[in-house]
Amino acid sequence: MKQFRFRILHEDKKTKARVGEIRTPHGVIKTPAFVPVGTQASVKSLTPDEIKSSGTEIFFVNTYHMYLRPGLDVIKKFGGLHRFMGWDGPIITDSGGFQVFSLGRSDLVKITDDGVEFRSHWDGSKHLFTPESAMEWQWRLGSDIHIAFDDCTAYGVTHEKARTSMERTHRWAVRSKEANAKFKKGLTFSDEKVKPLENYYQALYGVVQGSVFEDLRKESAMFISFMDFDGIAIGGVAVGESKKEMVNILDWVVPILPAEKPRHLLGVGEIDDIFALVAAGMDTFDCVLPTRMARMGRVYINTTNGKWELDITKKEYAEDTKPIDSVCQCYTCEHFSRAYIQHLFRVKELLAYRLATIHNVYFINSLLSDIRQAIADGSLLDLAKQWL
Repeated sequence: MKQFRFRILHEDKKTKARVGEIRTPHGVIKTPAFVPVGTQASVKSLTPDEIKSSGTEIFFVNTYHMYLRPGLDVIKKFGGLHRFMGWDGPIITDSGGFQVFSLGRSDLVKITDDGVEFRSHWDGSKHLFTPESAMEWQWRLGSDIHIAFDDCTAYGVTHEKARTSMERTHRWAVRSKEANAKFKKGLTFSDEKVKPLENYYQALYGVVQGSVFEDLRKESAMFISFMDFDGIAIGGVAVGESKKEMVNILDWVVPILPAEKPRHLLGVGEIDDIFALVAAGMDTFDCVLPTRMARMGRVYINTTNGKWELDITKKEYAEDTKPIDSVCQCYTCEHFSRAYIQHLFRVKELLAYRLATIHNVYFINSLLSDIRQAIADGSLLDLAKQWL
């Protein structure tokens, strides 16, 4: 059976940053790494070849959305997500917990210790997510990395409510790991024999919660670390808290986490965030912002003044013959001008979203390549100063 492995190649002497690699059955991920979000089995507007050409080695697919549409029976006919999407690289799937949290309204969601009962945002049909079902569905999707089912803590909750949510996450982590162990033996949680989609190891990450409270975050980090997951994800840091609070959470949590395990930060990815999370010792992170911003016409540029994006839809670029970024080597910058892309956005031509997305994803991956080199060279802080 093909295995999952993480190793550290370089460590920064001035920060907690590190360079490493995660080996999965579908390929190697060089870390620190940006993980684009392909919510519905697609990084919006890009083909798998374009995703790969952008430097992307892994991307996120959402279990909640795959469960609802097209449905797990459809994906099963293809032998899993990889063949369904035509993507042969690593895939990470989440448990669906954040999407249930984001539904938020009491008429759509009911959370109990057993799981989460919710109504589909598509047709109002009723469904139940439990730690066991979330593990089964991720296993059937065949992703390389799974996320344990967690109760995402909303920002602004009281310490008491944050503790209740954290403790529920811990109980669900135990159940998630127990269910996952049964799937590794070829069983469902109901002991029904199943045929694995593919003969390879599917890793499981536990999730640290605890809102913005230091005692809860440290307690959660210790609990999840003790459970010996394949990796650890930090959740609840993209739900309304300030950037300072995000950094505080990482400062509390990371020193407790086992150094030999990969660490993933859920839902964070602005450029200043990237330098902060890398310096704090995170290995991977996912975020919708680079692709969402691209579809809005906000594209990244190399900078020395802290302003790393421009709005390509503005009239001032209508006759600009330069590429989006003069040093970028992406397909978009090598073939098209700012004027052309501005024109595409102005007339609402679909190619605008594709070209802007190619650029933003390539740009972030290129930045991460520079960051990895800077960590190895001991110049990470100097690189950060150039950007921030």
